[in-house]
This record gives sequence, structure tokens and C-alpha cells, in this order.
Amino acid sequence: MTRVSRPAWQEKPTVAGRAGKGTVLTGVVLAVLVPLWVVLVTSLSSRETITAAGGLVVVPRGVDLSAYEIIFAGGQITRALAVSATVTLLGTAVSLVVTVLAAYGLSRPGSLGHRFLLFYFLMTFLVYPGMVPSYLVVTGLGLKDSLWSLVLPSAVSVFNLVVVRAFFQSLPGELLDSARIDGAGEFRILWRIVLPLSKAVVAVVGLFYAVGYWNVWFSALLYIDDNDKFPIQRVLQSFILAGQAPQTSGVAAGTALPPTLAVKMAVVVVTVVPIALVYPFIQRHFTRGVLVGAVKG
Repeated sequence: MTRVSRPAWQEKPTVAGRAGKGTVLTGVVLAVLVPLWVVLVTSLSSRETITAAGGLVVVPRGVDLSAYEIIFAGGQITRALAVSATVTLLGTAVSLVVTVLAAYGLSRPGSLGHRFLLFYFLMTFLVYPGMVPSYLVVTGLGLKDSLWSLVLPSAVSVFNLVVVRAFFQSLPGELLDSARIDGAGEFRILWRIVLPLSKAVVAVVGLFYAVGYWNVWFSALLYIDDNDKFPIQRVLQSFILAGQAPQTSGVAAGTALPPTLAVKMAVVVVTVVPIALVYPFIQRHFTRGVLVGAVKG
């Protein structure tokens, strides 16, 4: 087996350096996993276990699913999950279409209004309209209390647009020119050549958009008044911060309710699990999709 030689500028790792890196990485992993473990264990704990622990539970003592039965019995969590899934799928699709089209147009030198539009997009990094003007625009367009109010105001992220544009610019220009010589139009070039070569960056940007739409709650706080249209994050906020109790219309009379802390942690678990299940399928594209577009841009 041939051993790969280290670059001349890269120093030889020391024992202390390796131990330090291992310690730091272990600390980071524990800082992420321990809170998730505590939340999961607490959501599955009984009233006696939570009382004995004095709050959050670290060591499990049996499994109690009553908290999950309660939050799903009333229908509020199920409805909120459906709303969040709809907003996530719809918003991600809209954002990807707009971002890819805008990035492709801005990546082609000599396109109509190229410099002005690029400057217009980049100005949003420095100048943000603020909450009140945004609210007036959304209500003026008749989007109040509509799911579109959670999608359209954040349909384009300039950061994602810049990353995708940089990736498109890194593609060989000769490849696109050969397609034009063969008579292909811009939309055919984008669909048949550019997008197949950009699956990594599109997947990563799509994950960024999906996470953003799944975690939306402040826009729902501003624009959504109908409880039936609350996304899951808005419901979670009402449970934890506002102290509201979950709907229990599907629970039989006389049924003992689980502790409030277990219910709150169960809602947190239900909120985190869907997006956590999607992440492993996209994670392998991160290095190629983000770093290549950023460095070559």
C-alpha cells in the first residue's frame, strides 16, 4: 500500500495535537447529542420519573408513550405537521426554481441587465426593509392568513443565489457553446446540461431552503391567525413559551394526563425528527456543493 506523502507546508501531527483535536471533537459531539438524548428520554418518561429527577431526565427508567398519545390524539400536532410539510415542499420547489433561473441568468456574461440585477440582489445583504414594511407588503397583497405568506416573502435567499451562480460560472463555457452551436436554447441547455452537472449544489441549496421553511415560526406569528394553519414550529412556540396546553379532544374523559414537561419534549422530538431523517441523504453533497461553488466563485 502506497503511503501518501504530506505536503511540504503541512507540519507533522504531534501527539498533543491529535489528542487536542480528539478532545475538541468529542466535546462538540457530546454538546450536540446530550441535549437531544435528554429531550428524547424526558419525552418518554412517566410522571414519577420526572418528579424523581426534578425536571429533565438523563437516565431512562422505563418507557411511557402517553405524551405522544396526548399530542396526536387532539389532532393539533398532526394538522401542524401537515401544514409544515406543505409549506416545506411548496416553498422549496418555488425557491429552487426561482434561484436556479436567476442564478443561471446572472452567470451568463452579457445577459440583459446582468450587472444591475446582480447589484440589486447583493444590496439586500446591506439593506433590509424591516419588519413593518414587510408586513405592509404582505397584507397589501392579500396574503395575510394564507400559507403563501410563509413562502413568497422568503422565496429567494441571496446567499444561496450567489453560491449557485458561482457554481454555474465554474462550468466549462465550451460545453455550453457547443450546445448552442447544435441549436439548443437557453432553457434546454439549463435543463439538459447545467442541472445534471449541478445536482450537488442544487441538493444542498434545496436542503437549506427546506430547513428554513420547516423551521418557520416568526412569519407564522406575524401573518397567520387561524389556528388550523399554524405550522409545527408555531405550535411548539405556543406550547413552550406561551404555556398553552395541547388539544385533548381525542382523549377519553378521566384519562390521566402526562406531565407538561414530557408533552413539551415530545413536541420537540416530533419537530426535529422529520428534518433529521432527510439530512443524511443530502450530507454527502455538502463539500462538493458548497465549497466548490464558493471557492471557484
